[in-house]
Amino acid sequence: MTRKTVRIAMNGVTGRMGHRQHLVRSILALREQGGLDLGDGTVLWPEPVLVGRREHALKALAEQYGLDHWSTDLDMVLGDPDVEIYFDAQITSAREGSIKKAIAAGKHIYTEKPTATGLAGALDLARRAQAKGVEHGVVQDKIFLPGLLKLKRLVDGGFFGRVLSVRGEFGYWVFEGDWQSAQRPSWNYRAEDGGGIVVDMFPHWEYVLHELFGRVTSVQALATIHVPRRWDENGKPYEATADDAAYGIFELEGGAIAQINSSWAVRVNRDELVEFQVDGTEGSAVAGLRKCRVQHRSATPRPVWNPDVPATEVFRDQWQEVPDNAEFDNGFKAQWELFLRHVYAGAPYHWDLWAGARGVQLAELGLKSSAEGRRIDVPEIPL
Repeated sequence: MTRKTVRIAMNGVTGRMGHRQHLVRSILALREQGGLDLGDGTVLWPEPVLVGRREHALKALAEQYGLDHWSTDLDMVLGDPDVEIYFDAQITSAREGSIKKAIAAGKHIYTEKPTATGLAGALDLARRAQAKGVEHGVVQDKIFLPGLLKLKRLVDGGFFGRVLSVRGEFGYWVFEGDWQSAQRPSWNYRAEDGGGIVVDMFPHWEYVLHELFGRVTSVQALATIHVPRRWDENGKPYEATADDAAYGIFELEGGAIAQINSSWAVRVNRDELVEFQVDGTEGSAVAGLRKCRVQHRSATPRPVWNPDVPATEVFRDQWQEVPDNAEFDNGFKAQWELFLRHVYAGAPYHWDLWAGARGVQLAELGLKSSAEGRRIDVPEIPL
């Protein structure tokens, strides 16, 4: 076996997602398993170079995990010819400029979404990467979750027949920050910093719907601020300027209708923090992060509406659990492995900056739909 060291500039890993999912559960997890075996006698050994603005946080993180390389100077890191990949998990408003620099430096790009604050910027990044000839990928982690992998298995196997509708519920109560500290950073609730649930979640819904059921052809959304006053990480009150809830209806290519509610101001009364119910002519399914339940046409009960008597059946008991039938790895790690195989072994990969631009487009049109109170067509993005 030949071990090839791959130095990866990881910008924004002091934040929650960059730290937990990308550094610890993806890159460091790859190192713990001995690297990534490409199957041709080569093992990739990822060597993270931590990048950020807070020197003390980077130093503490490096010491915690026994890492040697960190810097607050992005330009210097990008100027290092040994650094081959640039990863970005910064706040949205800082992402576009940093990725431009990385592309100009000839680095392969892997980034969290949304890739930019607007469609024009997202398309510009994709065009720059294409012109420079670098490989590029965008995190689309939800489709690698066990529940949605099971759902895709059902779609690919024709379980649903003709898909009629998709109903999605996502969200939880994010503490305001006064009585209890918030579970999300305060910039998420400031539009001027790129915050808002539409910008955050509509890119997710775009690739989930696109991958499983078909391209989104129109959007009608209502975005709102349910909790207008919050407290930041220092206990200082501030006015929320970004939406914390959005209610969307999406028409899909092929005729199916998706309705997805997204909220950081809802208390959870479901099995998982996100659930999708898919109804088709031949069967239905309810999928969450890990589990998936089905009800086939042949086993569908005959409910009768009668509000004058108590329900005599437990509707949840009428569904069948879909078995795992496989070992499911962390979704973020699984996509990192696919991207690395793409860059260093030429494996196919289509979750790129163009796909990321579709997510930005849907968020942008969703906000426009909400502001104008109308349904808006979603045009195809020309490659």
